[in-house]
Amino acid sequence: MTRKRIVIMISGRGSNMAALIEASDDRAFPAEIVGVVSDKADARGLQLATSKGIPTRVVARGDFASKDAHDAAIDKELAGFGAEIVCLAGYMRLLTPGFVAKWQGKMINIHPALLPAFKGLDTHQRALDAGTRIHGCTVHFVTPEMDDGPIIAQSAVPVLIGDDEKTLSTRVLKAEHHLFPLALRMVCEGKAAMQDGKTVFSDIEHVEQIATAFVSSPSAVREAVDLEALARFTP
Repeated sequence: MTRKRIVIMISGRGSNMAALIEASDDRAFPAEIVGVVSDKADARGLQLATSKGIPTRVVARGDFASKDAHDAAIDKELAGFGAEIVCLAGYMRLLTPGFVAKWQGKMINIHPALLPAFKGLDTHQRALDAGTRIHGCTVHFVTPEMDDGPIIAQSAVPVLIGDDEKTLSTRVLKAEHHLFPLALRMVCEGKAAMQDGKTVFSDIEHVEQIATAFVSSPSAVREAVDLEALARFTP
């Protein structure tokens, strides 16, 4: 098996980056993390990547006169790493249309909500304010519109009575750490691809086999959960 060359882009702590690195430690995983790029020199995830022997690059926003110039510098670093797929793992800046077009179908992002609900920031508090009983996370292909690309996979978790933003975000983050490697595997193996603005699955049987794998919180749930209903939110 030829492993795909993956570059991860981060802006902060890099917890989802860590999950991808851990998954790639298994030689049977179809992806190899070859580099990490951050737009912030103080991103905590850079230290973790370095400790794992993964090369890092900082492309600071303030060093460039425009977003186009900034993204062009990032693209140069991706080319230097020989990236085949780019994973946005907490990268907190919208990318320019030209950059996104170049990497269309080869760049994926994880978002802490069940898209198309709660695009943008503060997703957990917004879910609580809306009174939703189900929340979760989504991995999708990146398009120029924010959090609007075709969905690859989703993981649903219950919103429990008494939850606050911290407890709910912790539950969702655990789901994210399981979901991102799953979605990356699907893309690397060609089982999920972006075609004509949609995600096309080439191995329906495989997708059905994993459909119930990430339908509830990995942690204990204090109340009964309708797994059949939650399964509707999976790949």
